[in-house]
Amino acid sequence: MTKIPVKSFDLDALKKSLSGIEIITDSAQVAKLSQDYHTFSPVLVSKLEGKVGDIVVRPLNESEVLKIASACAKHRVPVTVRGAGTGNYGQCVPLYGGVIIDMTRMQSILWVKPGVARVEAGVKLAALDKKAQEIGWEMRMEPSTYRTATIGGFIAGGSGGLGSIQYGLLGDRGNLLGLKVITMEEEPRVIELRGDDVQKVNHAWGINGIITEIELPLAPAYSWAEVIVTFDDFMTATRFGQALALADGMIKKEIGIFASPIPEYFTALRQYIPDGNHAALLMIAEPSLEFLPGLLEKYNGKVTYQKSAREATKGVHLAEYTWNHTTLHARSADSSITYLQSIFPQDNLQTIEHMYHHFGDEVMMHLEFIRANGALGNPGLQLVRYTSESRLVEIIRYHEEHGVFIANPHSYLIEEGWKREIDPEHVKFKQMVDPYGLMNPGKSKLLAC
Repeated sequence: MTKIPVKSFDLDALKKSLSGIEIITDSAQVAKLSQDYHTFSPVLVSKLEGKVGDIVVRPLNESEVLKIASACAKHRVPVTVRGAGTGNYGQCVPLYGGVIIDMTRMQSILWVKPGVARVEAGVKLAALDKKAQEIGWEMRMEPSTYRTATIGGFIAGGSGGLGSIQYGLLGDRGNLLGLKVITMEEEPRVIELRGDDVQKVNHAWGINGIITEIELPLAPAYSWAEVIVTFDDFMTATRFGQALALADGMIKKEIGIFASPIPEYFTALRQYIPDGNHAALLMIAEPSLEFLPGLLEKYNGKVTYQKSAREATKGVHLAEYTWNHTTLHARSADSSITYLQSIFPQDNLQTIEHMYHHFGDEVMMHLEFIRANGALGNPGLQLVRYTSESRLVEIIRYHEEHGVFIANPHSYLIEEGWKREIDPEHVKFKQMVDPYGLMNPGKSKLLAC
């Protein structure tokens, strides 16, 4: 692949070739649309400072995407594709300037059928959920940013979230049915990927083609009740979460466990979680609720908040206090707080307990429960009281030395996030769809130009 020389492209000629397509040149808007939530990381704030695109283009349909891809390939202009910018790793921050392709105008829900839907990349997750629920279905999983996040952005930069306790992660076989991508060539092609081939683009941070359409499996829609349970002891709360997660007959959408003092950052929920208590935030299908008291009795949990599915549609939504919304709430109170993304060893609560006691309030424990390829997983999104980059590196190293996988949210490189290595078949696909190395360059060690 060709090395991208900084600012070697003819921007005026490029803009002329994109006539008829919405182009944003205002520097303030371009700068805003060159950012995401990498600001959660003080390390990335420093590394990505001043990284902005030259222009933003907003295609309305596939034909405009083809025109953009062709023009950028002919003029050898680097391209960064973005949705709503809710990612945390700097996935949609351009390292080499160039064109930002904002996909948010491509909002067509092409069709929804029992068990499956096909949509354009700019559709918001909440919009698809609402449409699917009209026929008794819903999305299998979604991040806590479901109100604003786009489906294309979720596929390119996400991995799971609400619903993952029932259906696993996006990368699990069967959770993504089909993708349509546009190649970055002078005469771009439209490629439909299906079955296991979707993994060539799934969670690839926009380096392997421009996603224009997604076909997703749906889940039967349930009435989700929301519950807060408090505990005097953190590990008891964690064991309760594990027991609920393993109760396969109970239908769940969310099991989040939060060590004190994290709940103190949940301003709207403070009255339900006494200071010093640890909390479980739950979303449980209403028919399964009657089995909750038995578990609570065993683990000495106390219900302090409960809403029926109908009541939960109004006011506070517990979903927006889970996953990385937890970090958002904490940072709203203390901007020095950052976070980790961890996968603790399966069926090994001892490691969680060790980390909880070893770091104390310096690394505040936040756990989520998921299924991943059939097994129960314990991803952590611990809050970290940041003091220095060197101390953060020590904290990460200590976790890794104790068998904890860290998807490092303080690096913009794919290999330091969820993917430790890239499949050779994916490299071949990259070379085919992006022969000039124009797509989000610099975000992979292996694919560095």
